[in-house]
Amino acid sequence: MLTALEVFTTVIVGLMVGVEFSVAFVFNPILNALPGDSGQLGRAHGGRMLGTVMPFWYIGSLVLVVLWAVAGWHHQGAGLVVTAAALLIVSVIMSVLLLVPINNRGRTWTPENRPADWKEQMNRWDRYHYVRVAVIVAAFALLATALA
Repeated sequence: MLTALEVFTTVIVGLMVGVEFSVAFVFNPILNALPGDSGQLGRAHGGRMLGTVMPFWYIGSLVLVVLWAVAGWHHQGAGLVVTAAALLIVSVIMSVLLLVPINNRGRTWTPENRPADWKEQMNRWDRYHYVRVAVIVAAFALLATALA
């Protein structure tokens, strides 16, 4: 049973990392290169769509990692799993304090109602997101190492 939890958790966290990595290094650069208001509209739609799903994914991933840490406390790699859980906690705190407030504003913007500094706010979100991606990649690497 522990092995199934370890594999399932690693896959769920890995998929989350893949989505967030794609947002940072594929989708947002594509959206930023679109002409006119298309990029801003795309980011607003992405903010609405992913902003609905990702809180459950982040919290769910953290819960799975905590369950793994508890169930596998006396097994090899437990320290790696606990460290991964700590990193996921950091990512959730970063999300709530830094990224979600910007996303909540940006998801409602249209070309008619966006603030004058909307690009600066999106750039700030991108910078925070790069750091968050690094944190969750590190957590995923620790889980993969503990699984191996």
